[in-house]
Amino acid sequence: MRPERLGPVAGVVLAAGSSRRMGQNKMLLRLGGEAVVRRAARRAIAAGLDPVVVVLGHEAELVLPELAGLAVRTVVNAEHAGGIHTSRRAGLGAVPSDAQAAVVLLADMPFVTEQMLATLVARYRESDALLVASEYAGQPAPPTLYDRALFAEIAGMEGESRARQVVRGHAGEALVVAWPAVALGDLDRPEDYERARAEAGSADPTPAAR
Repeated sequence: MRPERLGPVAGVVLAAGSSRRMGQNKMLLRLGGEAVVRRAARRAIAAGLDPVVVVLGHEAELVLPELAGLAVRTVVNAEHAGGIHTSRRAGLGAVPSDAQAAVVLLADMPFVTEQMLATLVARYRESDALLVASEYAGQPAPPTLYDRALFAEIAGMEGESRARQVVRGHAGEALVVAWPAVALGDLDRPEDYERARAEAGSADPTPAAR
């Protein structure tokens, strides 16, 4: 572990979307006895991310109570309808100045575990990488760890394609952690939720870093 990388790594949980394709607020859906948003925030805390910032937006007043008792900070993204990049920007903007990096994760990816998040941090701490990205059977997807040196660049970007451009633009300064394809999945439609309910108790994926 590199001594200069022993400082805090924050977590940014994106939970602001309007859930149009689901037909109801997916942050409030229950998995394993808890709301989707709480599940994601709890796993970020368990991974040792500190602080954990949860970005709310759609029906924030209904989602906020689901986080009661958790050691998280919340920020409401009034521009959430403009796209996920607005929530990423709001979340990173709320990360305190003493955090060296931040792991950005989507609350609606229920198969992302605390072990996965902790692995990203471990890879970061033992390297010079500015990015630690996730890949599922060759497909890139969150969570992604960003060094603070990239925060300003991310804040200035517009559109989700720019996030991929940031990753590509820093490919020489990035590490990739490969996860099993079964860990990739989000809650967009009712059938996704039914699958997640059926698989919520499955074993955690094991990383195969490269």
